[in-house]
Amino acid sequence: MVEAAELIDNDFLRQFEIKIDDQLAKIEYSLQDRKIFLTKLVIPENVTDESFSKDFLSAVFELIQERNLSVMPTCPAIAKFVRSNRKYKRMLPVGVRI
Repeated sequence: MVEAAELIDNDFLRQFEIKIDDQLAKIEYSLQDRKIFLTKLVIPENVTDESFSKDFLSAVFELIQERNLSVMPTCPAIAKFVRSNRKYKRMLPVGVRI
């Protein structure tokens, strides 16, 4: 289970990070105006628990929501996550549909 205390926003490398099994899972992003573009999801190969990526993405989306930013998922895996979670669709910019 991903805890918010473990989630790190590495703004120098522009990625959200979390350590799992001594490896780094990350979501790369680009920040423009009040929009955050989620460009790449990297989960270590040895992590086979499917719920980990969902929990990781949920934690990241909660953090983004707290910052009151719009989300533009450009990575297919992240776009799929948004499609399957209605509560995060409202975070998309006006006029954007996935």
